[in-house]
Amino acid sequence: MNPAEPRSTIAFLGLGRMGRVLAGHLLGAGHDLRVWNRTPGRDGELVAAGATSASSAAQALDGADVLVTALFGPPAVREVVLDGLSPAAGTLWIDVTTIAPADAAEHARWAAGRGVDHVHSPVVGSLGPAANRSLGVLAGGPRAERALPYVSLWADPDRLQVLPEAAAAATGKLVANLALAVSFQGLVEAVRLGASGGLDVEQVLTTLRGTGLGPIAAMKGQNLRTGEFGDTQFSTDLLLKDTGLMIDTSRFPLPALTVAAQALLAARRAGHGDEDFSVVARDEPR
Repeated sequence: MNPAEPRSTIAFLGLGRMGRVLAGHLLGAGHDLRVWNRTPGRDGELVAAGATSASSAAQALDGADVLVTALFGPPAVREVVLDGLSPAAGTLWIDVTTIAPADAAEHARWAAGRGVDHVHSPVVGSLGPAANRSLGVLAGGPRAERALPYVSLWADPDRLQVLPEAAAAATGKLVANLALAVSFQGLVEAVRLGASGGLDVEQVLTTLRGTGLGPIAAMKGQNLRTGEFGDTQFSTDLLLKDTGLMIDTSRFPLPALTVAAQALLAARRAGHGDEDFSVVARDEPR
């Protein structure tokens, strides 16, 4: 921790894959970290490193200066925070959860009515960039600057965007995840087209270098080569949930996203919801 930065007492709620990485950065920076998850048993490594395990969200929040939430979606935020907690006036609430702009605006109003500084701060990227402190980070809200000492711990400084409203940050996150879902669907279709004309996966991936699909081919090409999808960087369930938020938010048709969402839904129905979202390519030619 920078000696000029005060040590904070932080309640961190939500210890999924991403949440555990982000919480670890806060702990490593020297903050007093209290952790809680709706499903028990995910805090072992953090507790071993010095975090305090709370038996409830309210216990984690008691006396904390900062509340960080990294939950599954809007219903979880409502259940855990809006319907379950009473943060003290002056508390900083940093919500990392991927939600719709309308949800973010509602949460901001709820917080303002209690004198809580709400900053919606979703991240763009998966577990590798999270561990390497190179995530894209959006920070939205009138007091967004107050969150920067914390969210900067996992941000690529060149990809840290401060926005005036929480809803704008939520929209930016959905835009980024739409690009992920649609570009991977494009990669799947490129593999299909290549196979139809006699190219194997490696030849397709090589051809895509330098094209618009080059980044997703580089990111997920190994999954297509091996047919292995168990190293979950971003789960099928999470991306499918996010596609629903996108479709509900948009005033316009999103046909490419709709196709990608249908593929994700089929993968979940086949029992692959907890695997990496690239599992939608499990039956593609290799």
